[in-house]
Amino acid sequence: MPDRPHIVVFTTLFPNAAQPGAGVFIRERMFRVAKALPLMVVAPVPWFPFQGLIRLFRPHFRPAPPYREIQDDIEVLHPRFFSIPGLLKSLDGFFLALSTFALMRRLQLEQRCDIIDSHFAYPDAYAASLLGKWLALPFTVTLRGTESRLAKKNAFRKRMIMALQAAARIFSVSDSLRQVAISLGIPESRAEVVGNGVDPVKFHPIDKTDARAKLGLQPDAPILVSIGGLVERKGFHRVIDCLPALLEYFPTLHYLIVGGPSPEGDIGAQLRAQVSRLGLEDHVTFTGPMKSELLKEPLSAADVFVLSTRNEGWANVFLEAMACGLPVITTNVGGNAEVVCKPELGTIVSFDDQAALEQALKAALERKWDRNRIIAHAGENTWDSRVAILIEAFLDIARHNKSGRPIMPPRAQHKESETWR
Repeated sequence: MPDRPHIVVFTTLFPNAAQPGAGVFIRERMFRVAKALPLMVVAPVPWFPFQGLIRLFRPHFRPAPPYREIQDDIEVLHPRFFSIPGLLKSLDGFFLALSTFALMRRLQLEQRCDIIDSHFAYPDAYAASLLGKWLALPFTVTLRGTESRLAKKNAFRKRMIMALQAAARIFSVSDSLRQVAISLGIPESRAEVVGNGVDPVKFHPIDKTDARAKLGLQPDAPILVSIGGLVERKGFHRVIDCLPALLEYFPTLHYLIVGGPSPEGDIGAQLRAQVSRLGLEDHVTFTGPMKSELLKEPLSAADVFVLSTRNEGWANVFLEAMACGLPVITTNVGGNAEVVCKPELGTIVSFDDQAALEQALKAALERKWDRNRIIAHAGENTWDSRVAILIEAFLDIARHNKSGRPIMPPRAQHKESETWR
């Protein structure tokens, strides 16, 4: 293995032409590693023979990106892997590994893959563990938030444990996820917290009046904002339910919802129906998805950021909101309290307490926040220190790894050709 190992980021969640907002946090993190180490991305997408028919009823179902993209001068490949919608999810990890074996072997032979860097314990890390075994390659895993839910299901739990036990390094974006790894029997010394960071070049406050004018908002109205994929887990509907009561105190209150369909799904139609049912059309704006470099506009236009989320690993959007001077109101799940870690940064409420959410929003809109202090906290959590830890870990793996002879996987005596795309 060379002194500067070639990293292959291996993940089923990564931005692409069809889903530009998917897994942006992985790209932000690993493309910074690419400034120090050679790196490419293998981001497989699920495939099933009849999924085109499903799109007739669900237009956003499994959008198909091109096989190859170049993003910021970095090669990103999207091979297909067999996955039956809604069924046999416990086999996704095996099919993911089998479907990408020939590609990963080719990259290895071309000396473009020395370490597999997987994201999410299942199916990605489990597939990486199989590929690592078959190709005699070390792999790392970053725990990002789905692990606490999947660990409750025996089939996934077993595969996650196998992957974590075999990993050369285990990173987690929050201590709550590190505790999940420990609960699965992983020694404390093997799981390390490497949180996400914020890019102060992209995220900083701009003039509030200008930001509101661009979005067609009243210059003096109190404004809430949420950013994320339009899925049930993010809790936009819970915030909408708070608005009628809040309007009694803030008659001109406005709620900005920034986001669109995501790989998890799309409840945009339900949210719009909810807004209509409650007669809130003049108080809620759906902006649709926005490029990350434009998010400072709605964040600078708003007064308070809110996300009533059901589950999170480390919600990077909290730091992005803070970098624009916003206090954060969110729920006590996952690593949220690790990001909103001081009262001067915002308020944490119980997930299932709607009254507490409503009261926290009212108090946040009434309070005079020290926005410079909030911005300073975000500035203490930039990407630089996080990325330095990752780079040193990859270099350490390169120094200590002892490569072996590749092992062909079961039923994989196929020609290593482009047919495995």
